[in-house]
Amino acid sequence: MQNINVRKIFISPEHGYVGQDPEKVKLQKMDSVSSVECVAGSGPRGDRYFAHKNNYIGQATFFSSEVLEGVIEHTGAYSCPPWAMRRNTMVSGIDLNERIGCEFEIDGVWFYGTEECAPCRWMDRSIGPGAREFLKGRGGLRARILTSGTLCCGTSTLLTQSKS
Repeated sequence: MQNINVRKIFISPEHGYVGQDPEKVKLQKMDSVSSVECVAGSGPRGDRYFAHKNNYIGQATFFSSEVLEGVIEHTGAYSCPPWAMRRNTMVSGIDLNERIGCEFEIDGVWFYGTEECAPCRWMDRSIGPGAREFLKGRGGLRARILTSGTLCCGTSTLLTQSKS
């Protein structure tokens, strides 16, 4: 058991990056919320990937604030907003890659870490040149939502079940 800080939660009702003009990518904002309903098997209510497809491996996505700070320093993109990472939940205090293949619980909501969020070509456009390369191996975590509940910003206890 350890503490985790849920620093930001973002929801985007639109698929702004799919087929989007590269010049407009920085205009595609995500809504910052203090809490979100996580629906088992579907995702965060109101997000663009809610009920996207059956058993989708990226129902929820996580990103480390420590990595955000690193990529901003690396690229010099000091005005980069945290939603530019296109992840739902920004956390601090844990290694997200250690949650791949594990069940974990935050605020009573259980997740299963499916894989790393591999950085895509949009990272260089939404953050700055060099972001994609910097984020390889630390692009965040994709997860399935196993139990429904409300995820809130703030400090919480993180429970993790070992990899099987």
